[in-house]
Amino acid sequence: MRTIAIIGASLAGLRSAQALRQQGYDGRIVIVGDEIHLPYDRPPLSKDFLLGKVEAVPLADQEDLDALDAEWRLGSRATGLLSTQEIALADGTTVAADGVVIATGGIPRTISNTHVLRTLDEAVKLRDAINNAQHVGVIGAGFIGAEIASSARALGKDVTVVEALPTPLTRVLGAEMGSACGQLHGDHGSTLITGINVDSVNVDGQINLGDGRKVDADVVIAGIGTRPATDWLAGGPVKVDNGVVCDAGGVTNVKNIVAVGDVANCAGHRAEHWTSATEQAQIATRNLLAGETVATHTNGGYVWSDQYGVRIQFIGRATNDVRVEDGSIEDRKFVATYRDGDNPEDVVGIIAMSNARMFTRMRRNLR
Repeated sequence: MRTIAIIGASLAGLRSAQALRQQGYDGRIVIVGDEIHLPYDRPPLSKDFLLGKVEAVPLADQEDLDALDAEWRLGSRATGLLSTQEIALADGTTVAADGVVIATGGIPRTISNTHVLRTLDEAVKLRDAINNAQHVGVIGAGFIGAEIASSARALGKDVTVVEALPTPLTRVLGAEMGSACGQLHGDHGSTLITGINVDSVNVDGQINLGDGRKVDADVVIAGIGTRPATDWLAGGPVKVDNGVVCDAGGVTNVKNIVAVGDVANCAGHRAEHWTSATEQAQIATRNLLAGETVATHTNGGYVWSDQYGVRIQFIGRATNDVRVEDGSIEDRKFVATYRDGDNPEDVVGIIAMSNARMFTRMRRNLR
């Protein structure tokens, strides 16, 4: 392949470019991104960035970027695949490539009159809004919503979090561990309202709940998940269904096109995790260069979240059989295992609060 185009200039895109060079590819690499910024780390945006402790955290220094010898097409998003070897851009130009890596990530789901947090520019606006507010409303008690609530509380703001599910994070961690995470809000003075939908948000920030209650806020953030950024692929040759459909090696129905990161629906599973993007990039680029699927990625499902001074770590999958192995939930310092329903001795998932050492030790033995 003489030219490989990487569509998406964030973590998955950068790691794909690095993986190509590590695997000996010495051809032309073109990296297309809709933001004007070089790759930066997104996780700090909801934490230390909002707190004013850091600015943008680059994912690579200039020396590493120079070593990639890549052509950067930033600030001009991809608008379509004209063919299996040509990508149209919003600035009216096209990129011809023998191979394509789709790494366009996700798009936040929105509610009118709310902020979202995905990009650096959105984080700048949100930081200014929170700094000028006293009452902060957060819709959604998932990881991103909880992290924003934690940061706002650390800044001395009155915080109310509204979650549609009866227990936060149930779909990821299960009811018992989701409840343990939800209790962190009350521990630190935030108000958590669960089991109720949001009807609308007024221009002035008032949140209208489905049961008629009102929540006053100066600024409201929607943390209600993302959808894969695949609109630009509509009508093109690549199959799309809850992301870019690909096999466990990231290879799509078009052999010279692979997908990685949040946008990739790999073997029926879409993983929106930092570590998954990095791991998938290694596998998918290897398959792209091989011209076929010679390696596959097994999703470990590792995710971490820092909330109210507590680090939550999770890997694997959640089940109804949860056992605290060390520490206690009440102390907010523990490690628990999830057991297989058919084989209770088999550990299929691990979760920890503020117990990284034990988590790491137990993680090595995860089946």
